[in-house]
This record gives sequence, structure tokens and C-alpha cells, in this order.
Amino acid sequence: MRLLALLCLCAYRLTAAENFDIVIYGGTSAGVIAAVQAKKMGKSVVIVGPDRHLGGLSSGGLGYTDSGDKSVIGGLSRNFYHRVWQYYQQPETWVHQKREAFGNKGQGTVAMDQRERTMWIFEPSIAEKVFEDYVNEFSLPVFRNEWLDRAKGVTLENGRIAEIRMLSGKSFAGKVFIDATYEGDLMAAAGVTYRVGREANAEYGEKHNGSQIGVLHHRHHFGVLQTGIDPYITPGDPKSGLVARVTPVKPAAFGEADQRLQAYCFRMCLTNVPENRVPFTAPEGYDPKQYEVLARAYAAGWKETFDKFDLIPNGKTDTNNHGGFSFDNIGYNYDYPEASYARRKEIIQEHETYQKGLLYFICTDPRVPPDVRAKMNTWGLPKDEFKDNGNWSHQIYVREARRLVGTFVMTENELTKVKPTPDSVGMGSYMIDSHNTQRYVTPEGYVQNEGDIGVSPRGPYEIAYGALVPKKTQATNLLVPVACGATHIAYGSIRMEPVFMILGQSAATAAALAIDGSLAVQDVAYAQLKARLLADGQVLNKAIDLSKYPAHEDNQVGGKKLPAAPAR
Repeated sequence: MRLLALLCLCAYRLTAAENFDIVIYGGTSAGVIAAVQAKKMGKSVVIVGPDRHLGGLSSGGLGYTDSGDKSVIGGLSRNFYHRVWQYYQQPETWVHQKREAFGNKGQGTVAMDQRERTMWIFEPSIAEKVFEDYVNEFSLPVFRNEWLDRAKGVTLENGRIAEIRMLSGKSFAGKVFIDATYEGDLMAAAGVTYRVGREANAEYGEKHNGSQIGVLHHRHHFGVLQTGIDPYITPGDPKSGLVARVTPVKPAAFGEADQRLQAYCFRMCLTNVPENRVPFTAPEGYDPKQYEVLARAYAAGWKETFDKFDLIPNGKTDTNNHGGFSFDNIGYNYDYPEASYARRKEIIQEHETYQKGLLYFICTDPRVPPDVRAKMNTWGLPKDEFKDNGNWSHQIYVREARRLVGTFVMTENELTKVKPTPDSVGMGSYMIDSHNTQRYVTPEGYVQNEGDIGVSPRGPYEIAYGALVPKKTQATNLLVPVACGATHIAYGSIRMEPVFMILGQSAATAAALAIDGSLAVQDVAYAQLKARLLADGQVLNKAIDLSKYPAHEDNQVGGKKLPAAPAR
């Protein structure tokens, strides 16, 4: 009997929930920063999630920071970039390049700001070191490779999340929960209302949401070419069928809602340092026919292959999408937000195969101009990045998935100052920005992309606390700083990594105050929250002279009349 009791006790200990004040699901940059803030406020906290590596995109290849106005990046978000700066002050960090040889420009401003002691452009491995430093310095418990049981793993009691259970059987109980995933998986499993896809312009009185058929911003379309791209396998013959990666589905009318998402890609870290370079090879399943549109674009004179090989230290790049046919895998992510884990894995693999195949195609296919082939063959994957993943990023760029519909929804009208924003908990400033959502055939019979938008927010803008919290009737102890409450087009600016860290800190601050006051997160007094955020270095507002910006109706930053804005 004594042995049986002991066995039962051991089984109980294996299955009983671990208890914390704050449970953070998701090891993104926002998740780590939220955990740091929770600890600084004296709360017990845990990070649990599917991530093996902490930091999400910030350590996954997005080292050419999409920052906008850096003066509104404060608190722990700025501290992250300060810690990056500290690493690059160490001579031993500069392995493949002399520090003096590194260019000091990025996203229009200095990459390394000696006066403010920040570094905005960095290698993935350095970013990951910073996140792991936070874990060690603040003794943050982290449970990696733990996947939420999305079907029945959220226990709700009286409108509160009591505990969450992983597929492994591990459970975590808490007073407040923070969903720090890009996908919003905890939010969805808890039954909170969310959106996927694009709202109609009419729903929130916007101008750049919904289908953007006929709108050509930036240079990520085929209107930059002198001749159109024929979409058919046999040029001029619709009966021959469409070439790969062109949809037969007609777009919705301008401004109408649909379920399409802006395209995903991997932010690739590449290098042309010979001793650190792994040459590109054909991935399993390589099919050159997948890149027929690109071959035809080259034939039409396209010459912008290397325009988003943005340089980061040690002879590496943050390589992003650029052009009508590039590293964005347009139209292959629509079911990702709601997909099972197995299906998501397939989608991620499809994107990896697509991008690796595209690199190999450019290196080897005779239809690629010889000078482009030769130059691409000088590049490869860096041996000293992503060592446990074949030198390939561990994080796909989920530019948009689920979005909370909570107590407040940010729209382009708040971002552009047409409407005021209540209860600011941080600021964004990057342009309102969506990547393409589909590649289709125009009525004239040519290939064209749709969905790429670039609109100025007319300076930095405030982000409402209400965008982080669900409706009180749905969950009173959940905060959502990443898959937050914003329309598709407003999220196009909010979705930047510095902003996620800002919102992660603000969410954890609110969580701690809710615990101290035995309050629902919706009932945290804003005056108290604001005071603590300001004390911790957050920037909540900035005076903007709107006379320096064009009228909202003429506020495009791309298109035919204005120069191309930087790709994201």
C-alpha cells in the first residue's frame, strides 16, 4: 500500500499544474521582455511555448530592424538594442569583418548609435545571446518545445483562464496569462474573438484595407516593367493553363473583405565571406517550373535581385523580399493561422523549399542573366548561424495571423491621427505596410500582384491599452501584445519587433497591477498603469506637427508619383 501511495504521489507531481503569478505562452521577443518586466515587478513568471530558440523574428533573421522613429522606442525594448550594442563593442564579436569596415546606416538612420548606445542592425546569433542573457540574469524559467493543446488545453473558471495544458501533459496555472505568440493560439483556444484576413474598408471607415486591386505601391509588382508578364504556360494560349504560382481566382472588388493574408517568407541570413559560406544547393523537391514568372521577369528586363540584401555585421545580410517575384511566397499561407500543428509544419516546409529553390534557380538556371547568376553564386548560408537547423532560420516571418477583437481595435484612422487613441501603452511609427496577398491575371491578360500597400502614418502614433485585452465577458486575465487588436492594415505598422517588445513590457506591467489589485485586466486603472510605464522608460506620446505631413488622402509612400519605400 505504501508503494502504491508513493506511485500515486509521483504521478500527481508529474501531472499537477505548476503555479506562477504570470504565465507567458510564446518565446517571441515580446514574451521574453514581458517575463523580464514581470520579474522586475516582483512576480513569479514562466515562459512556455513551442519555441526552441527565444526571440522569434528578432533572433530569426530580422536583424535589419524595422524601427521607424527610434525616439519612441523606450523601456526594455530600447534596452534590448543597447545590449546588442554592448556585444558589438567587444572586439571578439567582429570575427569576419573589422568593425571599422561596417557601414553605419540602416532604415535611413544610424545602425550603431554611439551617443545613445544602441545598435539597430545585428546578427541573429547576437540577438539570441541577448535573449538568453535576460533568461540567465533574471532567472526566468523557460519550458521549450511545449505545444499548447489547442483543442482542450485551456481551463476556464468564471471567465478566467485557470491553467493551460500542453500536448506533453505539462500544465501551468497562473493568475494572469499573456499570449505572446505570433499566431494568437492561446487567445483562440480560450474562445476569445479574433479576426483573420482583411476587413472591408467600410467596416471601420478605412481607405487601405480590404482588396487593393489596382493599387501599386512600392516596387513589388510587375508595373515596373516595360512589358507585361504573360501568365500562360504557352504564352498567349489560355488553354495551356497558368504557370506556377499564379492563381486562377479573381480578386474581390476594391475595398471588399477577404480571408487573404499578406505573404510570409524567411528573413534569410546570407554571407559572401568565403570561409564562412555554405553554397546553395537544390532542396528536395526542387522544380524550376515554380520560378517561371521570375524567368519571364528577367527576360522583360528586371534587374533588382539584390536590392534587399541588407548588410549586417560580419559580412552577412538580412535578405528580405523585393520585387514582383521574390522571396515572399505569395498565396501559400492562407490557412496557416487556423491550421493544425502538422499542417503548419507543411506550410513552413513549403516556404523553405520555395526559397531555397529560388536561390538555387538564380544560381543555375540559364534563363537568369549571367551576371546575376555569377553574383548569386558568391553568396551562401553562414556556417556560424542557425547551427542546429542546417544554417537556416528557425522562425518563419508570420507577418500576420489572428488578430484580437478586444475592447479596442486599432485602425488606420488612429495611426494617421484622423481619430484619437485612448490610453496609450506604447508607440509605433513604421509606415502602414502590407505585403502582397495574391498573384492573379489582370483583365488585360497579364500577371499582377495585389495587396502591397505603403502609407505614411504621419509620424509616430499611440497604441491603446484596449488593443491588448479581450472583452471582459470573454477573459478577464488574458493580455495579447503580439496578435493584438488591430485591423489588417493597421497591423501592417504595429507588427514590428520593437513594438512587440514595447507591448510585451506594457502587458506584463498591466498583469502585475491586476494581480496586486485583484482586478480584471480590463479594470486596471490607466492612471496607475501610465505612471508605472513612464517610470520604466516607456514612451507613450510625442507631439506631432501634422502640417509637415500630406493630407491623409494623398498619404501614399509608394506608387507611381513617389519613390519606392524600403521593403520590410
